[in-house]
Amino acid sequence: MQITNTILMIRPVAFRMNEQTAVNNYFQEDLAIKSQTINERAQKEFDDFVAILRQNGVNVIVVDDKKENDTPDSIFPNNWVSFHKSGTVVVYPMFAENRRKERRADIFDILEDKGFVIKDIVDYTSAEEAGVYLEGTGSILKDRVNQKAYCALSERADEELFIEYCEDFECFPVIFTANQTVDGKRLPIYHTNVMMAMAETFVVICLDTIDNKKERKQVVRHLKEDGKEIIAISEQQMHHFAGNMLQVIGADDKRFMVMSSAAYHSLNSAQIKAIESHCDIIHSSLETIETCGGGSARCMMAEVFLPKA
Repeated sequence: MQITNTILMIRPVAFRMNEQTAVNNYFQEDLAIKSQTINERAQKEFDDFVAILRQNGVNVIVVDDKKENDTPDSIFPNNWVSFHKSGTVVVYPMFAENRRKERRADIFDILEDKGFVIKDIVDYTSAEEAGVYLEGTGSILKDRVNQKAYCALSERADEELFIEYCEDFECFPVIFTANQTVDGKRLPIYHTNVMMAMAETFVVICLDTIDNKKERKQVVRHLKEDGKEIIAISEQQMHHFAGNMLQVIGADDKRFMVMSSAAYHSLNSAQIKAIESHCDIIHSSLETIETCGGGSARCMMAEVFLPKA
């Protein structure tokens, strides 16, 4: 299965702009309001988002963050963990030191209490000691059906560790660099899932960010040979998080493409029509989370593929 009907989400208690991630996440901006107000707004956006997902039949497991951890980015759990149909849990090395505190073993206990089976934990976090990072499904975009993994290299996505991951999980690595313009310079985009979203039968991708023509052709070739319809977005649309989407399964096995309202409203009618030819769209306002966190809807959802007992 490429997609799932079960999502893990972490409700924030100390959300704010994370100064440690802002050094290479160029989507982040500071808001000139109190941290408490920012967190309250983020909590409302989070709760509204969860409610919309549940209304459409998506199984959302919500776990509260722990205030004592002081983890401003805990709302983005997909960067530190992934859950696989084999019963394997993967834990990833994180660039920002204060994000490493997001890793919580008690979350595994919560999932087991809900009937999910965890057989093995693969832990890559020792790579942090060497200054090497690979931030989960932020860095790794998997085509699970065709056993391929796409990765835009950056400070948060190390090439050698990505190849090791692909060897461990028997998938073919598709490696490239994706850039964005920052103060007139072309700099690496911090996560692959900001510029690319993989669905069952299509992909939303900002090809304009892949400056190297050979790499761009390679990415397109792999997508086309696997029968994916390519829905291209512009770099401007990407900055409205139009690449940060996730396809999920809702009630009656119905498919949905989930995104923020900012992403949805940045799309043109042809792009919306193209997506809706494959599945329905769910969108929710995530303005505060996007502005301060530099991440959007996809980043907030950790897919659970674990088997049930």
